[in-house]
Amino acid sequence: MNTVNLPPKVPVLFDHDGSADDFLSLLLLLTMDAVDLQGVSITPADCYAEQAVETTLKLLLLRQRVDVGVSVGHCHGVNAFPAEWRAKPRILNALPTLINLEVDLSRIDARPSPAFLRDALAAASQPVTVLLTGPCTNLVHALDLAPELVTKIARVVWMGGAVDVGGNVRTYNHDGSAEWNVFWDPLAAQRLLAYHLPLTLIPLDVTNQVPVSRTFLQALAQHAAHPWACLAGQFWATTVDTIPAYEYTYFMWDVLATSYLAIPEAFRLEKLELSIASTGPSAGCTRRQPGSGQWVQVATAVDQAAFYAYLFGQLTQA
Repeated sequence: MNTVNLPPKVPVLFDHDGSADDFLSLLLLLTMDAVDLQGVSITPADCYAEQAVETTLKLLLLRQRVDVGVSVGHCHGVNAFPAEWRAKPRILNALPTLINLEVDLSRIDARPSPAFLRDALAAASQPVTVLLTGPCTNLVHALDLAPELVTKIARVVWMGGAVDVGGNVRTYNHDGSAEWNVFWDPLAAQRLLAYHLPLTLIPLDVTNQVPVSRTFLQALAQHAAHPWACLAGQFWATTVDTIPAYEYTYFMWDVLATSYLAIPEAFRLEKLELSIASTGPSAGCTRRQPGSGQWVQVATAVDQAAFYAYLFGQLTQA
């Protein structure tokens, strides 16, 4: 009898910060046959942790992955997300697909996320991919606990930064050069670069190229008979009034970063030396800094057609 030797799955640890696009990333991850999701940690940045935990558990339940451990970090960013942004993801648990799902909150791992990630890396039998769609604080604190575990990380893929484009931070006494995931804890971002990990940054430079347009939502709605497309459409519908109000200016921030795990060939990358400002009116600014020695792979462009085709294919699978 002929046997087929399938390639080994890629072990992934996922750290998110609980907004709608983070959960769309989790949903996309859970459709990837080549990914072995080994744990989910939550950064209470663009969310309140209680709501983020509930939505995370519901998605794992829907995808029959209740074996995946979930942990919550207790860190606080230097620059907090606006309270109204953090509260908004509460609507997700009231969506028709999720509202009647009952989850066991007692199965949340008692370890705070840095210890959870440290132990998961230590136990890994092969180097792990770490996907970050929120601030990098949990991972940095995990490495602070056990710096030797850098050898257990195959790569870090982070949706963060704005290198050659303007940022999306609009707040008092800031020059607008930073992206929020970096701005939330720029000191941790500085330290992440200093660990010299194999880091791929998916910054605003490339996410600005893939908006969540009305045309996209209309096309997705045509596939509403598929449960994952229907749920994704519900999630994205909650973002219509986000930034600025009543304009379709939401982007595929975290979803694009997640897709990189599956379709890296759709991205154009540039290896750059970067630095991150930690304080002052440019806090969180991610800039080119020749001579810094902090080399990072930065995504600068994406094949839009390939990305959207992949996304639709994953969300409409049986």
